[in-house]
Amino acid sequence: MRGWWQELAGLVLPGACAGCGAARTVLCAGCRRALDGVAAGPVRPSGRLRGLPPVYGAAVYEGAVRAVLLAHKERGALALAGPLGAALAAAVAAVAGVAAGGPDPAGVGGGAAGPEVVLVPVPSARRQVRARGHDPVRRTALAAAARLRRAGVAARVASVVRQVRPVADQAGLGARERRENLSGALGVGPGGVRAVAGARIVLVDDVITTGATLAEAARALAAAGAGPVAGAAVVAAPSGSFVRIQSSTRTEQHSCE
Repeated sequence: MRGWWQELAGLVLPGACAGCGAARTVLCAGCRRALDGVAAGPVRPSGRLRGLPPVYGAAVYEGAVRAVLLAHKERGALALAGPLGAALAAAVAAVAGVAAGGPDPAGVGGGAAGPEVVLVPVPSARRQVRARGHDPVRRTALAAAARLRRAGVAARVASVVRQVRPVADQAGLGARERRENLSGALGVGPGGVRAVAGARIVLVDDVITTGATLAEAARALAAAGAGPVAGAAVVAAPSGSFVRIQSSTRTEQHSCE
């Protein structure tokens, strides 16, 4: 119910841009461009984490991008799932090898041949989903899959990875502590292997920090026999983790329209 009221309010009430605060818009044109996925590229967290699949990120986690992600995740700005999904779709396309082309602003192209692409969201703790009133990663993944389908790519979401034991809050934990906290914490639910069989599996998350969550999700899928994982895709990653950042990468230094 909470999510329904938030979504309705976002449609009928004037607000401010989640990225820069510009008046009377959910997301201004400039901040939307920061999430267009044009600069999507490979990212590598520090530490060379074992078991981490190849990861692609769509944007740098700073400025407007960070503000939009936090507004969606922590403040329930559900209308932002669309722009965030467009960014994630570009990163998924890079991981899955979907042919790019045409005027598609997310850069996902269309008409790709081969197996369908299945987006597998990393699971959120049940207590966090209850507190937020929604699952931001799954919501963004659904928006990304819809974007890919509109571009002619066979794509869907399969939430087959789940928590099998409680974990501590990751905030404030370093790389080693996160690995220990998550070790053995994820598994694949009943019917999960069948749900992803024959597809290009792409793990998805909103932000990557150490990569521990994605590595644990990949381990869980492999242990269940649901592989191989083609890679992982995230909306945003820290600037220093990008293997190369194109000069066209835009952060908060844009003009709001």
